[in-house]
Amino acid sequence: MSCLLIGAIAVALSGDRFTLEWTHSVERTAWREEWGISPEGLRLMKAAIKGSGAGMEPGPQAHLDGDWWVWTPRLPPQPELVLAASGATPSAWRFCDGADCRDLGAEAGQAIPLRPCP
Repeated sequence: MSCLLIGAIAVALSGDRFTLEWTHSVERTAWREEWGISPEGLRLMKAAIKGSGAGMEPGPQAHLDGDWWVWTPRLPPQPELVLAASGATPSAWRFCDGADCRDLGAEAGQAIPLRPCP
């Protein structure tokens, strides 16, 4: 089990991975990322996009899996993720820990940092 700080709230996760999904504000295209929590920080394990468009191109070596282009990004571990919360996008950030999901940033407000618990 891992712990993730979402803003100032510590959330116990069922494992060491979580997903984020959102709809691109211009292209209206779904995007999904799977993140892992490690001692080095947050690791982007897999990304997927349903289609493509401006700033939404699938990564290198992407393969089509159903309706989704899926690939493994090459990104070093990140100390934190910062999710914008403008309230003006077509969807909130959908944060999922297995089957347990919640929306983040649906209302306009401060950006929402995600980082491993100390």
